[in-house]
Amino acid sequence: MVKGISRQVVVIDAPDPKFFEQAIFIVRNDAFREGVTARALVQEARRVARNCTEERRAESLWNRFLPWITAGIGGGFVGAAWLLTTCLAM
Repeated sequence: MVKGISRQVVVIDAPDPKFFEQAIFIVRNDAFREGVTARALVQEARRVARNCTEERRAESLWNRFLPWITAGIGGGFVGAAWLLTTCLAM
């Protein structure tokens, strides 16, 4: 909900447009008082957007293989338990 407050934003096209088209950064009111230029704001917004997509790629790679790893470990435990009970029953 907007209550009549004017805010400045930086809109960046997404580096990886697979899921998102744009990233919108709301600029703090005191950002320009600290001597930050508009160019520096855009560069920082691009850096943050790029880092977010890199983290997403690394995270998705881990999530892609995690089910296979846990299934292999679980299958190993079940196989070991079966082998142990079979050998003890002899």
